[in-house]
Amino acid sequence: MASENQLPDDLFWMNRALQLAAQAAELGEVPVGAVVVLDGREIGAGFNAPISGCDPTAHAEIRALRDAAARVGNYRLSGATLYVTLEPCTMCVGAIVHGRISRLVYGATEPKAGAIESARNTLDEPHLNWRVEPVGGVMQERCSQILSDFFSRRRREIRQRRKQQKAGKGSDHV
Repeated sequence: MASENQLPDDLFWMNRALQLAAQAAELGEVPVGAVVVLDGREIGAGFNAPISGCDPTAHAEIRALRDAAARVGNYRLSGATLYVTLEPCTMCVGAIVHGRISRLVYGATEPKAGAIESARNTLDEPHLNWRVEPVGGVMQERCSQILSDFFSRRRREIRQRRKQQKAGKGSDHV
């Protein structure tokens, strides 16, 4: 997806989504943030929390959609834009369509599970009863970097724990 449909506000709202992604990282969650905007104002926000929430559906997009629907008192959010730092998965695309989001703006692509352009082109499926305008690649480098930094840090921590465990086993000799 090219970002030629990018609007000036897209950078502002993607920065907000990146702030939410940072909150997820602080909790040890994969750093993905999402914000729902309608008529120039934030009506919903969320960040990844499946681990801390013990909820496999607690993706940033789902949490932002739930927040927005609760705030406006309607599950249909037509006219709204969803900003998310990572290309949504199939589950989230389904929720986006059911929530009647009009425009989806995302940053980084997700080669393994991305359902907009990477692994699937879900929004192009003819049976869908709602059309969403996708805009990808907005602030792609920053959105990718926060993920890369998170996983690099996680791998370092795992190596360090293993090294400490190995060192601890060696000193148990009697």
